Amino acid sequence: MISIDDARAGLGLLWNLPSFMRTPLQPAQARQILDERLEHREGDFLDLARRTIFERQQSPYRPLFTNAGCTYQDLVTLVEREGLDSALRTLCAAGIYLTVEEFKGRRPIVRGSFSMTADPAQFGNPLIMVHIPTQTSGSRGKRTIAGTSLAHLRDQAVGLCLFLQARGPAHRVHGHCGVPGGSALHGLLRNYYAGLPLGAWFSHVDPASPDLHPRYRWSIRIVRLGAALARRPFPQPRYVRPDDPDPILAWMVAVRREGLVPHFRSTPSTAVLVCQAALASGIDISGTEFMPGGEPLTPARMQVIARAGVKTAALYASVESGHIGYGCLAPTASDDVHVLSDLQAVIQPGPSSLDPGLPADAVLLTSLRPSAPFILLNVSSGDQGRLERRSCGCPVEAVGWTAHLHTIRSYGKLTTAGMTFLDADLTRVLEEVLPARFGGGPTHYQLVEDEQADGHATLRLLVHPAVVGPLDPDAVADAFFTAIGSTPGAAKVMELFWRDAGVLRVERQVPLATATGKIQHLHQHRKTTER
Repeated sequence: MISIDDARAGLGLLWNLPSFMRTPLQPAQARQILDERLEHREGDFLDLARRTIFERQQSPYRPLFTNAGCTYQDLVTLVEREGLDSALRTLCAAGIYLTVEEFKGRRPIVRGSFSMTADPAQFGNPLIMVHIPTQTSGSRGKRTIAGTSLAHLRDQAVGLCLFLQARGPAHRVHGHCGVPGGSALHGLLRNYYAGLPLGAWFSHVDPASPDLHPRYRWSIRIVRLGAALARRPFPQPRYVRPDDPDPILAWMVAVRREGLVPHFRSTPSTAVLVCQAALASGIDISGTEFMPGGEPLTPARMQVIARAGVKTAALYASVESGHIGYGCLAPTASDDVHVLSDLQAVIQPGPSSLDPGLPADAVLLTSLRPSAPFILLNVSSGDQGRLERRSCGCPVEAVGWTAHLHTIRSYGKLTTAGMTFLDADLTRVLEEVLPARFGGGPTHYQLVEDEQADGHATLRLLVHPAVVGPLDPDAVADAFFTAIGSTPGAAKVMELFWRDAGVLRVERQVPLATATGKIQHLHQHRKTTER
């Protein structure tokens, strides 16, 4: 059933969409807007904090400021004296920050003797009118409901328009691979406003599936109707299996045949599968532009994409904040991005952090635009990385974004079958160690957790049978245990607990993809009735 809020959002979207799509942004206009944002960055932050935190009784940030003894005037003085980024680091040291667990309501917010609980819905921006309801992917736990306005898409399109111009002049046609829903519509409409026409929309979920929430089917119809009223083409999403990139390859070949440049947005997993298929079949897609995001763009994945001659620039984004960084065109790492400092501030707590849930190099986000779906103030993205200011000399730096962020990885620990290890360690083993010894590459190895009827978990280490040749399962298991344990003792404990107890088995099977096309390093089957 469609709720009243969904119906209201749909009507608002249909009413505003034709004018949104008729008047795409021009680069000169985008340049002027960005310059003004960067010039008034501190003032914009203070105005947003006043309206959504200090003048809003329900804001969960107010008790944190009170606990720290910081008034609004104190905040103004601090920002004027130290600058925005330094002021945010001072606030973080005073306990004004949120870990992922706190932001998502999974644990109370505790600062010394002070304690409080917060509902994730309390962080929603009260200033916006929701046009597109959406939710996070749930890759790190329970999904978070979010709402996006067309104003938010306009704000993000400013940077996207200038980034595309920085990539160089080209007649681009956009191809998108993403499931029906709010996140996909965000990207498609944002691209339209940035001047990037949509050529094809691929989906790993059948848009006609009865299991798809009615909200998504109606949102597709509303957007296509709005596009028709604006006299703009907007193709229907086309179902493709996660393990069958051939329709995507065929579209790229057709676009290149017309003398145009395919600009493709997907997860890194899908990008790797497309490039692997192109290399295996001898199909030339060189010159195609990829913008992968939604999961780590690791060096191993980047190497596969690069071998296909594809021009790749990473995208760092989240549903809660929108776009965070666009790929550097002179990168020092596979996922090197320029931080979009006009949309949000990005800081790190540094070595003085005393919170065990917040590493020194954790990525903390703060909203700067009044259209932001959530009000974020030093909120952890769940990632850690290397934040630095350096001159790379690339055209993206010339736009005005001088801060770099790279080597972005989740700092969360994965717990499965009674054992805990770092996400980064599992990535290294599955993408580097096992392929180097047994063949294959990224996306060809995966750890899958299955829950049995009695509640116990079993693990399967999947090895792609069509890529990796015959192998000894015991040898693969030995290599896995040796590599995943930080010490020989830890590896032996894991071996005794998992393999000898019958918890882990190696199988020749195609790794599993999520509905969004991600091939996660640890795929966990969750018991849920949510559609």
